[in-house]
Amino acid sequence: MEKVALVTGCSSGVGAATVRSLTDEEWRVVATARDTADLVALAEETGCETAELDVTKPAQCRAVVDDAVDDHGRLDCLVNNAGFAQLGPLEDVPPRKLHRQFDVNVYGPHRLVRAALPHMRERGEGTIVNISSVSGRVATPGMGAYNGSKFALEGLSDALRGEVAEHGIDVAVVEPGPVDTGFQDRADAELDALDRSGGYERIYSWFEDASAVNGVGAVSPERVADVIATAAVSPNPAARYPVAQAGRVGVLARFLPDRLLDAGYRVLLRVLT
Repeated sequence: MEKVALVTGCSSGVGAATVRSLTDEEWRVVATARDTADLVALAEETGCETAELDVTKPAQCRAVVDDAVDDHGRLDCLVNNAGFAQLGPLEDVPPRKLHRQFDVNVYGPHRLVRAALPHMRERGEGTIVNISSVSGRVATPGMGAYNGSKFALEGLSDALRGEVAEHGIDVAVVEPGPVDTGFQDRADAELDALDRSGGYERIYSWFEDASAVNGVGAVSPERVADVIATAAVSPNPAARYPVAQAGRVGVLARFLPDRLLDAGYRVLLRVLT
């Protein structure tokens, strides 16, 4: 039988590329997005199925998983890709925006994991691939909300991996660095929507400069998608998959002493702003 994957956040970028990679592997893919109109061209191109899904809605999370299993009799892989970055100094990020960050990036994957696991446990196999980031391993000033959500996702994934191993279920985390998508545009929009306290103009200036050089070291969505597909199809996936050189270097930075990292950020803020 064809293997079946459910992928979230497929309207563009990494999610859409993942659908292409998995269909190339001859998997049946259910591609989801908040607006299925965004998936029409992808469905025509790949033959994937589509479903409406807002990961902040628990009933939709349960329904989309149950429908996939009812239609195909199985769910072999869940790819939790949907997410966004709430940027800004933490003093300037109001609680409602912090909650939204965690609702999408942490609670959303948790909702889907809870919906998928009973089906996977019943079959005694399955793979969950959570899309994190280098920002889930190394924190950066002005990215505390996003860092916090990705640190949380990594911690959940590590705990989950040990909990479900006895049921034949694997959990893998994919950790890209910068990716050449529209992700940065939404991050910039979230930053622009903040009421600035006036105490962190260096950090805001830093993000203006960082946006300008975001393409340095950025990889294509297709390269990230190929790594996701590798984790999905592997009979024994690794716990973590850093993507490309920027991802590997960024992940290694977590082993530097905190004082050295802090000093490095202070120098960057002074030099680049």
